Amino acid sequence: MSLNFPLLLVIAVAVCGLLALVDVLFLAPRRRAAIANYQGSVTQPEIAVVEQLNKEPLLVEYGKSFFPVLFIVLVLRSFLVEPFQIPSGSMKPTLEVGDFILVNKFSYGIRLPVIDQKVIPVGEPQRGDVMVFRYPSDPNVNYIKRVVGLPGDQVRYTSDKRLLVNGQSIAEQLVGSEPGTLGSAELYKEKLGEAEHLIRKEMTRYRMSPDQQWTVPAGHYFMVGDNRDNSNDSRYWDDPTIPKNLLGMVPDQNIVGKAFAVWMSWPEPKLSHFPNFSRVGLIK
Repeated sequence: MSLNFPLLLVIAVAVCGLLALVDVLFLAPRRRAAIANYQGSVTQPEIAVVEQLNKEPLLVEYGKSFFPVLFIVLVLRSFLVEPFQIPSGSMKPTLEVGDFILVNKFSYGIRLPVIDQKVIPVGEPQRGDVMVFRYPSDPNVNYIKRVVGLPGDQVRYTSDKRLLVNGQSIAEQLVGSEPGTLGSAELYKEKLGEAEHLIRKEMTRYRMSPDQQWTVPAGHYFMVGDNRDNSNDSRYWDDPTIPKNLLGMVPDQNIVGKAFAVWMSWPEPKLSHFPNFSRVGLIK
């Protein structure tokens, strides 16, 4: 079973806050009253006794200590910035396995934690954005891909690995090559909207399919990885529980945020492999 960290964090904040509130409203006045009664019953109150009477229950003490820390983490993670680690090579060469990234949580609107209900519209995803979202077939799993299709767009991916949006071929320029999965791979500079970035294509016919075309419904987005032949994205998703016209689409309510920076890279988190910061920078 997947761990629902946002829900656990909200519960922890609520429990700690409730403990602090109970102490302020009920327990602390009782402690003060007990101290006043004791001091009125003796001529020389003992400091040790006063301290014992004023001692908070252990659970309340922990709750009050953790509440401000957990509350700050909740606010930062839910509304401002959330860290993620890249688990696969689907966004190479833009993102590498082991990259630690930062995701802007308010670029596409302020959302309530857990229920992910947008309460304050701020902006909408733009073509070319690198976006983190919850996988439609399993919302407990986070994916990261590039926004290719906006609501209303016609997206086509051809058998010769060309991307077309609304009938227009997306411009790309060959810039180099590197070892591939089954031979070699070519690197291209592509421009999607305002984003100019690198994509990767295998030279072989690896994972090829016939020309395909999709129409992006309202309130949905079409997502593709920069590693075009090694990415589980909108082109390949298959789920019999999802209506055919929505298959491969990411609904607005599944959006987590816009990935904007790499702050560390640690492909093998072991004591013998230290994190490095050579890839630190903004995500194109």
